[in-house]
Amino acid sequence: MTTAATVQSGLAAQGYVASDDLAMAVHLALVLGRPLLLEGAAGVGKTEVARALAAWKGCALIRLQCYEGLDAAQAIYEWNYQRQLLAIRALAEGGETGSAVEARLFSEAYLLERPLLAAIRQPVAPVLLIDEIDRADEAFEAYLLEVLSDFQITIPEMGTIRAVTRPMVILTANGTRDLSDALRRRCLYAHVDYPDAATELAILQARRPDMGAALGQQIVGFVQSLRKEALEKKPGVAEMLDFAAALAGLGVADLTADPGVLQAALATLLKTQGDRAAVTTEVAQRLAGRAA
Repeated sequence: MTTAATVQSGLAAQGYVASDDLAMAVHLALVLGRPLLLEGAAGVGKTEVARALAAWKGCALIRLQCYEGLDAAQAIYEWNYQRQLLAIRALAEGGETGSAVEARLFSEAYLLERPLLAAIRQPVAPVLLIDEIDRADEAFEAYLLEVLSDFQITIPEMGTIRAVTRPMVILTANGTRDLSDALRRRCLYAHVDYPDAATELAILQARRPDMGAALGQQIVGFVQSLRKEALEKKPGVAEMLDFAAALAGLGVADLTADPGVLQAALATLLKTQGDRAAVTTEVAQRLAGRAA
């Protein structure tokens, strides 16, 4: 029987260290068959939850990346118009017309699956990741409601297609805009924050077991201190792992040993010119000394 502890250990086996609250939210979503909405700042590991879950369950991960202007044709389905036009010509030359032609044209052979339709037609339940839903237009949320409520999609020319298996649905949002109450009501919810020092160290050790303990503690302490600075974009967990990889590649064993190398490695953590200008060599050395 799946429990929150089982979820936590299953995700950990895939290199994802989940908090107790997040593991419980995933557990409830699996047990109840409900979508799970994860909110939090960019870079805290929301998308990785879906990847780790799919790897743990041994199933496909189907991802819908949301953006402004996304519509049903890109997200759910569309018709293969080029093949339909060719078929119309061929059928007309053969003397076929009327409703029989229309039924043939709007059939499975001419249907192009997009992520949402593909997700409910898998023989083995996949993980469906609807990433950054708050970047899509409000109107697009209406398309999702039928899928998230009944796990079915209505195609006017073919009727209602019901789920073969019910996908495990993870939605992520970065707070770009407020989501509708209708969407929230259909989802369970968890907020994902930046990890504390102990959790972030566990993440680093899980992803880079070859990393020395002392350097690992320095890296985590440095990144945790850096997030407290007045930055335009705080480094996330992925940036911390890139920072660790860069230091390992540069042969660094102590953050305080070479200010120039440390400053160069900040390219993995700081992603705007303003942040690079704000974190001078002196600031970096002060933070490194605090982490040592």
